Amino acid sequence: MSNVSLTRFLLEAQQKGQIDAELRLCITVVSQACRVIANSVNKGALGGVLGDAGTGNIQGEAQKKLDVISNEILLEANAWGGHLAGMASEEMDHSIPVPQHDDDADSRYLLLFDPLDGSSNIDVNISVGTIFSVLKYEGDGTPTDEDYLQPGTKQVAAGYCTYGPSTTLVITVGHGTHAFTLDREIGSFVLTTKNVQIPEETKEFAVNMSNQRFWEKPMQDYVGDMLLGKTGPREKDFNMRWVASMVADVHRIMTRGGIFSYPIDEKVAAKGGKLRLLYEANPMSFLIEQAGGAASTGRGRMLDVQPTGLHQRVPVFLGSKKEVEAAVQYHTDFDNQSK
Repeated sequence: MSNVSLTRFLLEAQQKGQIDAELRLCITVVSQACRVIANSVNKGALGGVLGDAGTGNIQGEAQKKLDVISNEILLEANAWGGHLAGMASEEMDHSIPVPQHDDDADSRYLLLFDPLDGSSNIDVNISVGTIFSVLKYEGDGTPTDEDYLQPGTKQVAAGYCTYGPSTTLVITVGHGTHAFTLDREIGSFVLTTKNVQIPEETKEFAVNMSNQRFWEKPMQDYVGDMLLGKTGPREKDFNMRWVASMVADVHRIMTRGGIFSYPIDEKVAAKGGKLRLLYEANPMSFLIEQAGGAASTGRGRMLDVQPTGLHQRVPVFLGSKKEVEAAVQYHTDFDNQSK
């Protein structure tokens, strides 16, 4: 593959009319922030960044030092470019407006992000990552939390950066999903996979099996039938893969197919699910669909969900199209039988 940098890729997308200058700048700045986060992650214990921060986020979860550091890196990187009207983070109670200047009057994008997904894995040196989503700001004046409550179909860009053996940035602007790898020698992301395509069928699934006893019956039946292998109704043997870092699990699916599931269960039913719609489910679903996959709550297309809160949670099924359809069918059949 030719040596196409992220900068060149975005400039060509702008020339094709797929993005404008402000969206190009937004993605560029986020990618630069990801490079800084990657350096902090790579230093590990040498950088004094491991361990708990001694604080909690809006969800009541203990924050890691790198959660806080990554959040600050993204906030500072995007604060003064004039390309954003506001930002929202999984680590903050509310969205924040970006200071506007006279020549920034047309700033019309909102950035949402999970600064460090899978942070529970930091201390054991397993891949973690950053997830982001970009929406258009449709209002006037200073944006509020309500301006971010747009369904996933309204996203104009989304992406994630995984910090592992290599640092990989995967993005979409609504015209396919594309992967870039950080070349540390030249200090820039280089296109390594154009138009990622996820296989429609799979024999791999990712799910937290320790929650099995808390699942709804359709999920119990779905996974139970997979575990029966060739002698069961699915008539094939499945392998389970589970990293407990959504970025890492989804990147594996991007690379070779599979299904990632985090269903509703008794422990999180009152909250609506485990994963956050705006910071995790929507951007990942946009990327997955643009790569030929599918994404669902188990009972409807993920990107059609109308958000009701900045930190709303949802059940998640995403990955290879035929396998997501199979998981949804188990839920549909159960619901029909229960009527």
